[in-house]
Amino acid sequence: MDDRTADGVERRLPTDEARELLSLTRDMARREIAPRAAEEEAAGIYPRELFALLSRSGLLGLPYDPQYGGGGQPYEVYLQVLEELAAARLTVGLGVSVHSLSCHALARYGTEEQRAAHLPAMLGGGLLGAYCLSEPSAGSDAAALRTRAVRETADGADTGGGGDWVIDGTKAWITHGGIADFCTVLARTGGPGARGITAFLVPGDAPGLTAAPPERKMGMKGSPTAQLHFDGVRVSDARRLGAEGQGFAIALDALDSGRLGIAACAVGLAQAALDVAVSYARERRQFGRPIADFQGLRFLLADMATRIEAGRALYLEAARLRDEGRAFGRCAAMAKLFCTDAAMQVTTDAVQVLGGYGYTADFPVERYLREAKMLQIVEGTNQIQRVVIARHLVGPESR
Repeated sequence: MDDRTADGVERRLPTDEARELLSLTRDMARREIAPRAAEEEAAGIYPRELFALLSRSGLLGLPYDPQYGGGGQPYEVYLQVLEELAAARLTVGLGVSVHSLSCHALARYGTEEQRAAHLPAMLGGGLLGAYCLSEPSAGSDAAALRTRAVRETADGADTGGGGDWVIDGTKAWITHGGIADFCTVLARTGGPGARGITAFLVPGDAPGLTAAPPERKMGMKGSPTAQLHFDGVRVSDARRLGAEGQGFAIALDALDSGRLGIAACAVGLAQAALDVAVSYARERRQFGRPIADFQGLRFLLADMATRIEAGRALYLEAARLRDEGRAFGRCAAMAKLFCTDAAMQVTTDAVQVLGGYGYTADFPVERYLREAKMLQIVEGTNQIQRVVIARHLVGPESR
């Protein structure tokens, strides 16, 4: 099946259902998301009611099993939905991506009982998730995290088996920090390094869990990013996801998929910037004709469009590998790297096309530029993506 992007390029979709889903998403983005984006971003307003609407519409659980309330869609389709949402407002597209990332550990590594107990509300019950891996001193070096979970009985004695877990520490740079209904938390349960980490599903209102004031950011002001403090947060062993010590592997598995979400959001943001630039170039007149007539600007627009199409093709290739059950980690890292770098370049060029107007808040491209920078940093900086790609090519670094 074929659909078309905003600039008329044919887009391949696997089923009629997928085409209808993308059409529904575009309509919702046009009516419910885009008209409010500039005003709410400037005011730092998070559109929580929009996420409730997305949940009721089935868009918060697209890549997950319908048995638990998911949409049963392949990643190839889910990512194109993300692209459309991000083109309307990055806070929304990124929020859906982070929510999906937060559900990954339970959906992939939880027991049948855990999935049945929690996934339906997470996927279609209006809940919002947060993913808690990074810490103030453990960003790119995620295996160095210090947040600790100790298993205790009610009287505080370490049992070594059974009982509840008590979590202490601080997580940093948490999207939806302070507003999430649940958190997937990676905490140290053993010795140093990657093998001592375990994953937990923590309620957002757990006693002892508090949020710092949101970070004051360059862009994405409508999306709260905050530190989360765990001060004796008690969770039952029934909320441990996977085996003890498996948490780091679970986190890396989730991040491979999450990087594709960021790549799709980057392409959506870049497409939005290109659409504004093309429209402006057609309407703005200088020297008696539209500036779109000038070769230098036409070439700039052509390069912007080429970067977007190349990025879209790359993230979709990674998605298809994932859908086929094949290794996709290297391609996911490439997609995250290329698409976010492309978004940075395209939004910069869009500002240039608009000239002085592009530097003002009267047009959205200055916001797109500020937002694009963030995409080069989240879910593994682009320098880390290069490390990942190089390891696939030539193996790990010598020690």
